Amino acid sequence: MDYNGKWRVGFVGAGKMAFAIAHGIILTGKLQPSMIMASAPSDNNLGRFKEAGVETTHSNAAVVKSCQVIFLATKPHILPGVLEEISSLVTKEHIIISVAAGVTIQTLERFFPVGTAVVRSMPSLPCVVQEGAIVFTCGSHAGDSVAALLKDLLSSCGLCEEVPESYIDIHTGLSGSGVAYVYMFAEAMAEGAVKMGMSFTLANKIAAQTLLGGAKMILETGDHPAKLKSDVCTPGGTTIHGLHELEKGSLRATVMNAVEAATTRARELGKK
Repeated sequence: MDYNGKWRVGFVGAGKMAFAIAHGIILTGKLQPSMIMASAPSDNNLGRFKEAGVETTHSNAAVVKSCQVIFLATKPHILPGVLEEISSLVTKEHIIISVAAGVTIQTLERFFPVGTAVVRSMPSLPCVVQEGAIVFTCGSHAGDSVAALLKDLLSSCGLCEEVPESYIDIHTGLSGSGVAYVYMFAEAMAEGAVKMGMSFTLANKIAAQTLLGGAKMILETGDHPAKLKSDVCTPGGTTIHGLHELEKGSLRATVMNAVEAATTRARELGKK
């Protein structure tokens, strides 16, 4: 779907996640940079948007007045003040999409006129290279047409799925925060290779490609990760010895605990 000339997309907040989404959309050509606008209180985060050809401003109100699809991409503790600032400018013609961790649809809808289409979403940083994972939930006044528009627009950034709202905090722990776990694992793999004598530059590339290849096999084969893991192992071979060390370090339990901790924190943010 070509949105140029039909919709302007605005970002209230211009941090890494906002830019990741905007950049992903621009790369596909679904929107030209001139059809996107971003606001932030200072120029600190606006430089990347300017370099991409996006219109920038220090006025959140200007974004709401100029755009029909609005991404609320501020930190959760800043969002209430932003909502109070822009609520009187929002109309039924707007689609409001929040990517603030922990902030519920019920909370968002309280600030806007009855009938406003509100969507809660959680993306992940790899949207910037069109390989993110995004989930969203539509509010009570955001119907099938809004869901279809959003899925088409955000699919340019990677995997995009509509889910029950209860899944969004879980997704935060699994993917929104989880990409950092992957980076830590990649770093550890590369440093293990450095310890054994390989240069970090090469080890880093191989570790990243290993993760990329493994992920692609999970998605394309549809096999359970346990089966794919078993396929790599041979009796008495190198892989089973390495896996034994990971088991001794409680890798699986530690990663599960990390997902739980991040999910719990997202839920806590929603109660503040």
